[in-house]
Amino acid sequence: MSQSTQNIYGGQAVIEGVMFAGKNANVTAVRRKNNEIKFYEVPRKTTPWIQKLKKIPLVRGVVAILESSAKGSQHLNFSMESYAEDELEDDKDGSIAKSQEKEKKGWSLSMIVGVAVAGIISFIVGKLVFTVVPALIEQLIFGHAFKNIIVHNLLEGIIKILFLLSYLYIISLTPLIKRLFQYHGAEHKVISAYEAGAELTVSNVQRFTRLHYRCGSSFIVFSVLVGIVVYSFFHWDSLWERVYLRVLLLPVVLGFSYEALRFTNALRDLPVLRFLGYPGLWLQKLTTKEPTDEQVAVSIASFNRVLELDRQHS
Repeated sequence: MSQSTQNIYGGQAVIEGVMFAGKNANVTAVRRKNNEIKFYEVPRKTTPWIQKLKKIPLVRGVVAILESSAKGSQHLNFSMESYAEDELEDDKDGSIAKSQEKEKKGWSLSMIVGVAVAGIISFIVGKLVFTVVPALIEQLIFGHAFKNIIVHNLLEGIIKILFLLSYLYIISLTPLIKRLFQYHGAEHKVISAYEAGAELTVSNVQRFTRLHYRCGSSFIVFSVLVGIVVYSFFHWDSLWERVYLRVLLLPVVLGFSYEALRFTNALRDLPVLRFLGYPGLWLQKLTTKEPTDEQVAVSIASFNRVLELDRQHS
């Protein structure tokens, strides 16, 4: 199957599983402690005004990121609940019965909205911290050393990258996050195998790389690089002005970063220009790990279910 006739799919790793987003539904598959693969499916609803915003360059990036954070948090919460149920399965105080009863009831509208809002807020707060803290650190260390704003922005970008790499390395040392990163690698392998037209078997999928140009990790790198350029167009005279501009320009940086990600993904098959996506691929060396066959099987199960639902509605 050629790339041009394929739908573009994406996903994310969750606790002990993988979520894939299809045209008609988002599907998560997680492996339970008894080796059962459990599915969680959320139909995709089209909102006309959001679809219109997604057609506007720069704006579509911010919309897509917020939408992804909202929907992704629902699936991450499901995987965390499944993981917690497995951890408590030997508990004799009735917690299993309560979990099963809760599962039968399903998610209420208020629960879905609440988790979605929490996901958006978490993303915004995290992005603000990642944006503001490096600026504060650079100002405290180098604020009076020189007046060249471009150099200040470059140093701020370096601090951001060091901050990011240190954070990712530290959390990757924990067993749970290491497995999460393995599932992240499994997600990429399945997408790459599908885009190459390969049959989705464990042995076939394992032959593909765990790195992918269209990954959110690449977006993080682009947000740092784009921020250095965007911030250089604006002068500031105090620490307050510097922080204020960073917060105010955050949607602009996110919008340009999203367009840069789309651009490099479109050029990834051109030998001369594919190097533009290398920084994101390098970061994925930290955010992905080589998955086991069992983890790849979960990823395949999730993706096949997405394809099945899309065929049913085509």
